[in-house]
Amino acid sequence: MRSMHLIKPITFALTLVFSTSAFAHPDQTAADMANAANAFLATLKPEQIAKATFELDDTNRTRWHFVPTEMHPRHGLSFREMQQDQQHMAYALLASVLSARGLQKTAQIMSLEQILHDANPKGRFARDPKWYFISIFGKPSVKGTWGWRFEGHHLSLSFTVVDGHVGGLTPSFLGTNPGKVLDGPRKGLQVLATEEKIARALARSLNAEQRTVAVVDEKAPADIITKADRKARRLEPLGLAASEMNKKQFTQLWTLIEEYLRNYRLDLAEEGLKHLEGLDLKMIHFAWAGSLESGKGHYYRIQAPDFLIEYDNTQNGANHVHCVVRDLKRDFGEDLLRQHYEQHHKK
Repeated sequence: MRSMHLIKPITFALTLVFSTSAFAHPDQTAADMANAANAFLATLKPEQIAKATFELDDTNRTRWHFVPTEMHPRHGLSFREMQQDQQHMAYALLASVLSARGLQKTAQIMSLEQILHDANPKGRFARDPKWYFISIFGKPSVKGTWGWRFEGHHLSLSFTVVDGHVGGLTPSFLGTNPGKVLDGPRKGLQVLATEEKIARALARSLNAEQRTVAVVDEKAPADIITKADRKARRLEPLGLAASEMNKKQFTQLWTLIEEYLRNYRLDLAEEGLKHLEGLDLKMIHFAWAGSLESGKGHYYRIQAPDFLIEYDNTQNGANHVHCVVRDLKRDFGEDLLRQHYEQHHKK
């Protein structure tokens, strides 16, 4: 039997994403988001507010994507359309829910657009680090029900608040092109390096018998399998169960999951700890596809019954990363929103 010091970290990490317990009082993260959203809105002119705000039930709330805006027209207010002080308040809204690590990754992903522009200024897409949009759905309030999204090329972060509680942190998509900057003044920058290195180290550590189960295909898929689907479908739980890993491998798996979830601020983790429940390690799987060699196409996923991480690096000579965290029950706060409407909108 696994010792509790091994079970708790992964239980906590998973619980952080999809804990659904109702709270008697608004939590601090939700309050901070509401205050930051209202502070941001207070800086906007009427015509900017009209662009940035939507009804909670607007179909755009669940219409998300990670491709360039020319391929997926976005609604909301872009950084292009903000003055500097407004941009500062937009970053403050991000800081109300993301950790320093998450903010750093977000800013660096945005900055990669400048590298793509400089490499091909007359290309098909208008690469611009300011072509990222904030959309607010519903009316932000400390005890209210509302949501918001920050999105542009290779970034889509969705947050839902239900009755003053953080009800959804997903879908959460991060991507990088280039995955690793190969030349120029920022040569060597690899924003999502840890997500790749830990997973590869775990896959390489597997013995022959474990690899037979964990490596599900010699060729990696061309992209994440769930794509930008409004509702992520449940994938077959392929790969090696966490219960079949040794202590070191299990720690690597937990560290990898933690790398994704630590993009959120610490008190979200602390909130999750209050609602820990034991997990059956047989239900947590790690699957790998493609090459184990650095610089060659590869894919992995980690999944539990209602939780999924996908990572794919196959495009542009395996130097173009897509990764996503999905909560199969609570993307866009779906479960808690359903409960909210049942309780407050009965005929």
